[in-house]
Amino acid sequence: MLNTSKVKYSLRPGLFSGLMSLAGTAMASGDIEFNTDVLDLNDRTNIDLSRFARSGFILPGTYSMVVQVNAQPIAEQSVVFYPPDNDPKGSQACLSPDLVEQLGLKASGAAKLTWWNNGQCLDLQGLPGMEVSGDLATSTLTINLPQAYLEYSDINWDPPSRWDEGVPGLLADYSITAQSNYQNNRGNRNNLSGNGTLGANAGAWRFRADWQGRFERRREGEAKDQKLDWTRYYAYRAIPALKSRLVVGENYLYSDLFDSFRFTGAALSSDENQLPPNLRGYAPEVVGVAKTNAKVVVSQQGRVLYETLVAAGPFRIQDLNDAVSGSLDVRVEEQDGSVHSFQLDTAGVPYLTRPGQVRYKLATGRPSNLQYNGDGDFFGTGEFSWGVSNGWSLFGGGITDNNYHALSVGAGRDLLAFGALSLDVTQSQATVWNERLAGKSYRLQYSKHFEQYDSQITFAGYRFSEKGFLSMSEYLNARHYGLNGELGGRGGENEDGERIDDWKPIGGSKALYTATVNKQFRDLGATVYASYNKQTYWDRPHTQRWNLSVSRYFNVGTVKNMSLSLNIYRTLEYSYKDNGAALTVSLPLGRTGTLSLDAYRAAGDNSFSSRFSDRLDARNSYQLRASDSSASGYLTHMGDQADIDLSASQQSGNSSLGVSARGGGTLTSHGAALHRTNSTGGTRLMVDTGGVPDVPVRGYGSPSRSNAFGKAVISDISSYQRTAASVDLESLPNNVEATQSVTQLTLTEGAIGYRSLDVIAGEKAMAVLRLEDGNSPPFGAQVKNMKQQDTGIVNDDGLVYLSGIQAGGQMAVSWGGAEQCILTLPVVLPADGLTDALQLSCRKTATDQSLPVPPVLSGQPTDTENTSS
Repeated sequence: MLNTSKVKYSLRPGLFSGLMSLAGTAMASGDIEFNTDVLDLNDRTNIDLSRFARSGFILPGTYSMVVQVNAQPIAEQSVVFYPPDNDPKGSQACLSPDLVEQLGLKASGAAKLTWWNNGQCLDLQGLPGMEVSGDLATSTLTINLPQAYLEYSDINWDPPSRWDEGVPGLLADYSITAQSNYQNNRGNRNNLSGNGTLGANAGAWRFRADWQGRFERRREGEAKDQKLDWTRYYAYRAIPALKSRLVVGENYLYSDLFDSFRFTGAALSSDENQLPPNLRGYAPEVVGVAKTNAKVVVSQQGRVLYETLVAAGPFRIQDLNDAVSGSLDVRVEEQDGSVHSFQLDTAGVPYLTRPGQVRYKLATGRPSNLQYNGDGDFFGTGEFSWGVSNGWSLFGGGITDNNYHALSVGAGRDLLAFGALSLDVTQSQATVWNERLAGKSYRLQYSKHFEQYDSQITFAGYRFSEKGFLSMSEYLNARHYGLNGELGGRGGENEDGERIDDWKPIGGSKALYTATVNKQFRDLGATVYASYNKQTYWDRPHTQRWNLSVSRYFNVGTVKNMSLSLNIYRTLEYSYKDNGAALTVSLPLGRTGTLSLDAYRAAGDNSFSSRFSDRLDARNSYQLRASDSSASGYLTHMGDQADIDLSASQQSGNSSLGVSARGGGTLTSHGAALHRTNSTGGTRLMVDTGGVPDVPVRGYGSPSRSNAFGKAVISDISSYQRTAASVDLESLPNNVEATQSVTQLTLTEGAIGYRSLDVIAGEKAMAVLRLEDGNSPPFGAQVKNMKQQDTGIVNDDGLVYLSGIQAGGQMAVSWGGAEQCILTLPVVLPADGLTDALQLSCRKTATDQSLPVPPVLSGQPTDTENTSS
């Protein structure tokens, strides 16, 4: 058997140097004549260079290729190459009608299209300046088009013609938190809480069911707060032609003019996510401080939007959905048993629209409530924004039912260098408990990004409401609870005759102030973040929440990248007050560790502690914290199937243990996989590695590895934004090779995308090929596995470096444009690897019963002449 090192030596000059030194001339579409005298070959008569004989020539057939339009990848799909009528020896890519639709042609360009091959292929002459070329080495079909033919596109955004609705499938996402607390005087308190989404996709439709639950046990055998609610059943889909989103079922009103409330019905609205990124809004942020390892729950009108464990210290939640609007309830449950909560009013940027465009939102149905279902008469609402000119926008809308009417009008102005400003006024009329209330509400909004100063007023707003003004949600609460939360002599029943035993303050809003500011001082290495919310009322105490965060990086002597951060907050809600501050000094320790010294003041108490945080690797990080009266630990693991957080603490005889998991499962006709996720029910991409397990696939952050069936799911993908998934080549197992490592696509909201990556699994080794007559295949012959993946090119005297060698597998050898014979690989491969060249026989048919069984390789040299496979 030949020595591998000698084989590799003869391969280099024979194939690579020889082909690079080819002599001859070639016209753009003419044949190339090779001077084979420059090739270092023993037999110059046994050569097959047909695949290289014409510049850019691709044999007629079907190929899986990534299509690029003006250097931007748009999709991976099958492309057929046909010989054109005027050149039977040539080949030309067939651009099918489905592919042409994805090019994003303007209507004027589409009108010029002509076709050939019975209307199945685009005639390139119909669009002057259009060029198409294929490259099998990179599996790429390159299309160059004059920009005048194309719709608007962005570096990360594609026009609707390129959007992918995904494949049909099922999904189940969850976020679960379990905590166990022991207190000396109260015993054990265990609770399990969570929320999630079940869903199904069919075409463009997304069907979803949201759930949330809580189970708490305080003493043995006694259950408290055991509850499971299905909070929403709904379906939605994108309507690209209208840049809008249709939702039917249980929903929340997401309005730029009116407040949010729950209802059952239908809504059709312009979808900002379908616009280019620079025209979209932003998602709200939740900022606070946790005294200990804590659970943070963000909800709205009783529906849990977000739940997670956070480590002790300042926290900042930035991954809420940007469709959320209105007031959010934030609850921080400390592991020592204390709880503090506050309300946060989400902000919206001024309601501006591009010149000539109209944005709208329409909805109808019946208001509903998680606690008492039906909650009012059928209503209808509509609003719009019209871009009148390059700087002005007019907007307005109305909402009405049998006893409530509201009308709003306003105008917005783009002040260019000075930001954007809008002003609107809303008039409401309501009849509640036989009383008629009417009033106006005025609102002013401002937004500005000062790029030259690295600062941004994300939002600043002011609203003033007259005493008789009621929003829709205040009107609905008044129907149920009574005006100002009093049932006064009405026998404890609401207007619908339902018995009411609880109490809730209603209406009476006077003024609302909101502001959010970001500022970076790059020269000082400092960042400032501030937010302010204040709500005043006509007939009860006001509520207030403000937060200020300041951080700065600096050096002290030889210690680099130290940081100082200060977080101050104040919450005032009716009779509840909570003032707090956290001061942290951090310095690097070790290669990746950080040592922090913390000083807290919360609820009138002072505390001091030290923390050490570090990461074990790219997927695991931890934090240890200690003070004079407590100790705690926090571990975060980013797994392929779920994200897991573990926390434990001990304080003054009280101990606690907590764990949270966030993940999901996705099932399609192509396969199934468990995966991590943060946004339940969101958009995701299933990547198929061709049945090869343990392939690292990267979307963002740490890569996920394909499961035992060769499937991996990348979740939390941005809708309507170009997304790339790739094989992490640096982390590939030694016996795996990726011939196609990157794929790109743009998915619609909630879609389950599907893409396959060309991955070859198996051993690699040199081999010597022999035909049945003892000769070798010609120089330049191709070797492919049964998946039609290229695994090698034959060199001089039948030498070939093969990849993807599987025990007992088969490969095909092709030359002259056709498959000529089949290789059968050994049924058992040596445990210590393939160190010697394989001797393989190439048979005319793989099913020939006379074929001998391939021998078991022992790794020992054998007589080359007597080896048949």
